[in-house]
Amino acid sequence: MIISKHMGGLAAAFHKEGQKVALATVLGTWGSSPRPVGAQLVVCEDGSFHGSVSGGCVEGAVVLEALEALATGTCRLLEYGVNDADAFSVGLACGGTIRIMVEPVGIGQGIAPSLLEDFERAGAVRQAIGLRVNLDTWERAVLTPQSHPDEFSGSGGVTRQIYTHIQNPPLRLVLIGAVHIAQFLAPMAQMAGYHVTIIDPRGSFASPQRFLHQELIVDWPEDALADLTIDSRTALVTLTHDPKMDTPSLQAVLATDAFYIGALGSTRTHAKRRTSMLELGVLPSQFDRIQGPVGLSIGSKSPAEIAVSILAEITQCLRQKVT
Repeated sequence: MIISKHMGGLAAAFHKEGQKVALATVLGTWGSSPRPVGAQLVVCEDGSFHGSVSGGCVEGAVVLEALEALATGTCRLLEYGVNDADAFSVGLACGGTIRIMVEPVGIGQGIAPSLLEDFERAGAVRQAIGLRVNLDTWERAVLTPQSHPDEFSGSGGVTRQIYTHIQNPPLRLVLIGAVHIAQFLAPMAQMAGYHVTIIDPRGSFASPQRFLHQELIVDWPEDALADLTIDSRTALVTLTHDPKMDTPSLQAVLATDAFYIGALGSTRTHAKRRTSMLELGVLPSQFDRIQGPVGLSIGSKSPAEIAVSILAEITQCLRQKVT
C-alpha cells in the first residue's frame, strides 16, 4: 500500500533491482503513537529497512513479520498496544496502540510494483490519486478524483475492513527572492514536508552554493510562475521588497488556488502595496488573500526568527484549511 511517495518509490526501485521487499504501513493509531497513519517502512530480504512506522518502538517486530510475509507471499495485519503481551518487549509508548499492514511487493497477495509506480508518477506531476485495499481479500483498486470524488474530500482510513488512502499532491512552497530569509526558510520548510522552489532572476543570489538541495529557477517570477502548477497544495511568499518582482508574482498567484500567499514588508509597505495593486485592477477581496506583513506576530527580528514566523503562519493556514 503506497502512502509515502518516497517509501513506495523506494520499494518499487528495490524490486526492480531484483530484491525481495515488503512494505509496512500504519493503518491506525490510538492514544500515544509517535508516527501518523500512512507512515511506512520498507523491509528488504536481508533484514535491512528504511523509513519508520513507530519511531523505533515496534520496528524490530515488524521487520520479523515482513520477512515472514516475504517467505510466504501473504499479507498480514499487526496490532501492538499496552494490552498486547508483546507491547512492552517491542517498546511501544505507554497508552498507545498501533495497527500496521504488511505487504510483500510483487509476491502472492502483495501489492503490484506497477501500483507503486502509478503513485510515483502521479506525485511527480502533482496529480491526486488514491488506493482502496480490501483487508480480507487483499483486492486493490486505484481511485481518482474523477472516479471517486467523494473519497478525495476526506483523508482516507479504515472502514469495515476497507483501507482507503488518498495521496494528494505534495506540499509546495514557492519563494520569490533568493534572499537571506530564504536561506533559513527553505530548509525549515523542507523538513516540514514541502518541496521548495526558489525563483530569482539574479544568478548570484539563486546559486546552488547558497541553496543546497532546493529547486532554483533563475528567471523573472512572472515567467517562471507561468510554467509552474500552482494549486491548493501550494504556498507562495514574496521576499524581495522589490515591486518589480513582488507585484507581478502576487498578481499571478491571486488567480490560482494557492492556500497561502504572503508578502514580506511592514504594515506601511503593505498599505502602499494594496493601493498600487488595486490601481492595477486587483479586487479588494483578492488582495485580502495576501498575508502582510507576512508571518505570525511573535516579535521576530533576525532572518531565522522571521523564517520561523512565516512557516508557522503557513502551517496555521494549512491546518485550518484541512480542518
